[in-house]
Amino acid sequence: MNSKKFLSVCLIFFMLPFFIIAVDEFQVDPVHSSINFKVRHMMVGKVRGQFKDFNVTVLGDLADLTKAKVEAKIKVASLDTKDPKRDEHLRSEDFFFAEKFPDIAFVSKSVEKKDEQYLLKGSLTMRGVTKEIEIPFEVLGEIKNAKGEVRVGIEANTKLNRIDYGVKWNRTLDKGGVVVGNEVDIEILLSLISKAQSKKAGE
Repeated sequence: MNSKKFLSVCLIFFMLPFFIIAVDEFQVDPVHSSINFKVRHMMVGKVRGQFKDFNVTVLGDLADLTKAKVEAKIKVASLDTKDPKRDEHLRSEDFFFAEKFPDIAFVSKSVEKKDEQYLLKGSLTMRGVTKEIEIPFEVLGEIKNAKGEVRVGIEANTKLNRIDYGVKWNRTLDKGGVVVGNEVDIEILLSLISKAQSKKAGE
């Protein structure tokens, strides 16, 4: 090995720890996070709901979120609209078909920064259908708590057309219109904790 190659190898090994330290894994704190949805009902109002069982993992560096990788999985059976009968219908084949498709999954492809906000792009799979979506989000803040954990707040809002994912059930009203709207408002509030910092704090 000549001297130039030797110096290059030494430089790589010297710099490697810095790259490793820069990339961190953040996991969702479910107690302080929520995934909510809202849809038009009977043409005159809106019904709210949420998914209670979900996991979100972010792998990246807070200093440059454009390089972050995001994965999320939501348990369809955990949906809650405060009406057990309606929830049972939503889990049925008419809507999410939870028995056959128990999870909603998201995998990121890129993150772009636009002024003070970000645009997350990736693949969303629901009811066996995968489509590319965009999710605008903003970082609400970052703090280190008494345990030494780094916590980051994220808020994201987007819209989906349920028909695109095969969630097609509806019923026509006597005076016109339909029971359920097609456009669904999604609100995501996440409190993410650094996995590395959590482990360090627990040592």
